[in-house]
Amino acid sequence: MKFDYRPSGVCSRNISFDVEDGIVKNVIFTGGCAGNTQGLAKMCEGRNAEDVISLLSGIKCGFKSTSCPDQLAMAVKKAISQE
Repeated sequence: MKFDYRPSGVCSRNISFDVEDGIVKNVIFTGGCAGNTQGLAKMCEGRNAEDVISLLSGIKCGFKSTSCPDQLAMAVKKAISQE
């Protein structure tokens, strides 16, 4: 199932991804630090959704209270709660 998430408090403007049988796929960030978000997307590809949440939750970017990884964790958590 395809999900779109509008992050808050970070540079990226949208995160889209699929969750199929509990596996995260096709992660695409719009905006943000291109190298970091592309790397993050590749690292999450094919991982268990619960593992992505566990690994990325609570990561901060500088003095911000959140980050693109943290926002992705929130998005995946929301997505699996809607399945």
